[in-house]
Amino acid sequence: MLSAPAFLQPRLRRPVAVLGAGVSGGGVLALLRALGVGGVTYDERGTAFTPAAASGHDLAVYSPGFAPGHAWLRLARENGLLCLGELDFASLCWRGRVVAVTGTNGKTTLTEFLTHALQAAGEPAFATGNIGRPFTGLVAERSGGAPRDIAVCEVSSFQAETLEHLRPESVLWTNFAEDHLERHAGMADYFAAKWNLVARAGSHALVAGPTVLRQARELGRPWPADALVTSADAPFEGLAGTVFAEPPQTENYRLAAAWWRREGRDEAVLQAAARTFRLGRHRLARVAEIGGVTYWNDSKATNFHAVEAALARFPRPVLLIAGGKAKGGDIAGFVRRIAPRVRHLCLIGETQAALAAACAACRVAHTLCAGLLEAVQTAARLAVAGDAVLLSPGFASFDQFRNYEDRGDQFEKLVGGLGTVASLR
Repeated sequence: MLSAPAFLQPRLRRPVAVLGAGVSGGGVLALLRALGVGGVTYDERGTAFTPAAASGHDLAVYSPGFAPGHAWLRLARENGLLCLGELDFASLCWRGRVVAVTGTNGKTTLTEFLTHALQAAGEPAFATGNIGRPFTGLVAERSGGAPRDIAVCEVSSFQAETLEHLRPESVLWTNFAEDHLERHAGMADYFAAKWNLVARAGSHALVAGPTVLRQARELGRPWPADALVTSADAPFEGLAGTVFAEPPQTENYRLAAAWWRREGRDEAVLQAAARTFRLGRHRLARVAEIGGVTYWNDSKATNFHAVEAALARFPRPVLLIAGGKAKGGDIAGFVRRIAPRVRHLCLIGETQAALAAACAACRVAHTLCAGLLEAVQTAARLAVAGDAVLLSPGFASFDQFRNYEDRGDQFEKLVGGLGTVASLR
């Protein structure tokens, strides 16, 4: 039967303040309903959390979008409320196992693949967390879960930095690169946020990519003695024809395989799962070929590292559509690194002026575009047979789109329109 731990029950006698009306907030409300507890939602675009509101609650559960120093969290604590992040609240009511997946890039695919492989092995595994299915929602659906249930939980730095109760038995950390510097004060703080997840890991500890170890050493972090670090040189048989046959997905398979072996599992089962696994949408997916030009949707690439990984897949410089909502970081350095792999940059979004200045400094051909429509049309006009047009923005989507899925969907629709025009010529 679903229940909260004893220390939390006095805090549940009055309705819970739910800070954030998004996906995480919806999951919190679902878990509260399953516990038979009321909840009141507060959101910056809706009902404000005021001193008067705070006086009516003993517990606040907040979404990852609330930074640790947010005024509402300070107000809640000043009024005696216990404040829990959504993942922590879920973990307190979960009876199953937790395998956590984090990293700058690749964590969604790795979360989906591990879940797929475990399910193929006949185990009750569920993808949850930052992947879009809140952990609280899973706990509510499963009535707290069973001891053998495995929550494969994608954890972002926003979620990891305030964790106090979640204790994963394993952490898989894909890589570490520049990202989310609009939230974190610098790379050291960004790393520390994710390291908080490692500090809470259980007996099976850490499996990480080499960039994680490199950054830990640079920052003087004590590396766990039993941590496994994957090698980019490790060959794998049986991946031909799977999504893991080429970088960057090969790195995700290496991490999964390292964890799989540590668990004492049969790798043949993992390889079989790799053959039936399909990537989610908007991850370097080929959309169309029109007039000998290929069009690729990599809208999920919301940071520099993801764009650089995508560009490495192409044998010659591409026509790149990039730009969006700033997330901090060294834009000039980013453009300098990608310059040899880009024939022309079509720039969109609020970062286009900064990107244009960096392009000018590096003598990279570029066009400032009013929106995605103009960017697609410009790239199509400049492309010749054998070229690739790549949407790999490198920035968040929220300046012009609902989310990265919306951005990718619009790109695919616009590319489809190019095909219609081409067929009429």
